[in-house]
Amino acid sequence: MPNRAKNPRDPRRDDLRRLGERVREQRRSRGLTQEALAESLDLSVAYVSLIERGGRNPPYTTVVAIARALGIPASRIVVDE
Repeated sequence: MPNRAKNPRDPRRDDLRRLGERVREQRRSRGLTQEALAESLDLSVAYVSLIERGGRNPPYTTVVAIARALGIPASRIVVDE
């Protein structure tokens, strides 16, 4: 099996980074810490941090739960505006 290096120009990575930036922006605008958001979602702070840095591809259900916890439509953190 060939050893495949991560392609730094992979557009999916850019999408995940932008998703994380929007989550962070919305969380901060509501005055929430990563700990508070993580607790409300029953997730680890490390996982929330990874999402915000674009290091994880959260499942759809997690994205929807994050949006609900932030009191916004999921489209606000998923769709580029």
